[in-house]
Amino acid sequence: MAGSALRRSFTITGCWSEALKQAVRWQLVARNVCDAVEPPRPEFREKVALEEARTAWLLDAALGTRLHIPILLAITTGLRRGEILAFRWQDTNLQSRWVTVRRSLQETKAGLTIKEPKSLPGRRRGRKPFTLPAIAIEMLECHRQEQEKRKVVLGPEYEDNDLICCRDDGSFWPPSAFTSPYRDLLRRRKIPNVRFHDLRHSHASQLLRAGVSPKVISERLGHSKVGFTLDIYGHILPGMEEEAAQKVDTGLRAALEKQRRPIGISKRTSFRTRTS
Repeated sequence: MAGSALRRSFTITGCWSEALKQAVRWQLVARNVCDAVEPPRPEFREKVALEEARTAWLLDAALGTRLHIPILLAITTGLRRGEILAFRWQDTNLQSRWVTVRRSLQETKAGLTIKEPKSLPGRRRGRKPFTLPAIAIEMLECHRQEQEKRKVVLGPEYEDNDLICCRDDGSFWPPSAFTSPYRDLLRRRKIPNVRFHDLRHSHASQLLRAGVSPKVISERLGHSKVGFTLDIYGHILPGMEEEAAQKVDTGLRAALEKQRRPIGISKRTSFRTRTS
């Protein structure tokens, strides 16, 4: 079952189950028949996380195309596709390097709509601001200059929505129209099939391997709980656990050696003094 159909199935089943549960409490029905329903199991798809060398290769392949900045943002921030396509200049401060995710672009049968992004509990105006790496700031500044030149050329025909990633005329870039050229890029450059969402996984995986706190990573990704982040990326931790154990071992051994030398000498000296 496809992902969207599976989500709808869970949603419908959940709504009916809650309604019937309440009906049982009110004694309108004898039992909740949804308790006997086994929802379809989601198909497991292994997450692809690129290493730094492969992300650099992909970013280099996109250089000179409209895909370059979206790929850059996905790799350096872990933003979702809809969040990148709704990202505005007013949501950034290139001088302080802070960005805030306030919106997400969604494509439905009715057309394009702007919705609030998945946020942390209690946060109504987007996710907690976070810092952009210097390389992203440098490329965004160049992109902004090129965008300003395009505005001058198109004049009144340019639709200024303050968007960072948009069509050449400034209008919204539909997610479906974005995915097609992205796949074409992978095919032309003979890059193994990597979903755009996998760049988000790559960002998180690279940060974990670099020793960044899971709490910080969780906030950058907009997850509600650190535990959710660890559930998704826990497969990276075994190697990190070995590294952590080695660091504890090295640090503790060094501290014990440093402490025992003077203490041992002091004790022997004191003992000889008392027995002499």
